[in-house]
Amino acid sequence: MVVSLVVLALGVPPRAWAITATAELRRYTDEVIRILQDPRLTPAARRAAVRDIADEAFDVKETARRVLGPHWQERTGAEQEEFVRVFHDFLEQTYLSRLDLYRGERVRYVSERQDGERAVVHAMIVMRLGMEIPVESRLLKRSGRWRVYDVLIEQRSLVGSYRSQFDRIIRTGSYAELVDRLKAHVERAAETTPRGATAPAR
Repeated sequence: MVVSLVVLALGVPPRAWAITATAELRRYTDEVIRILQDPRLTPAARRAAVRDIADEAFDVKETARRVLGPHWQERTGAEQEEFVRVFHDFLEQTYLSRLDLYRGERVRYVSERQDGERAVVHAMIVMRLGMEIPVESRLLKRSGRWRVYDVLIEQRSLVGSYRSQFDRIIRTGSYAELVDRLKAHVERAAETTPRGATAPAR
């Protein structure tokens, strides 16, 4: 569903002045929607543009740390770095493959709660037929700007969902099995991606 994509794939905010988490999130999503609505872009160019924007604004390391929960501290520094890379690729394959599902949805911002370097922004995804879906974005302030680390759609947390799945795999199998499964998912997704639809390697 493209609802999660619009909120997860974010844009690049201006850095000349301090802005609220809501204002920054609005700039993120507005830029993504602009890309999705640009008829001049090929599917490959659209994916590349959204991927680059998401890499700039989504705090994948923080998300990766949270989805591993207590297992994060048990990993070596090298294992943590590897997991961040693998999880990044997993998220990219999972969400960017859904770009073509966008059908003109828009975002209506409702409220913001800020506590120091943390913020929660409540919004509604407005579907084409008028139905609204609640979305909650959780952000941390990094180097003077806000970055998203979790998104809740209809109260279902991206971090919470993956954390329960990953914890079960680790406890019934092993951490190595989890990493192998994520890598296998990325490889399968890459094999089924239409030729020319992937973005150039960074």
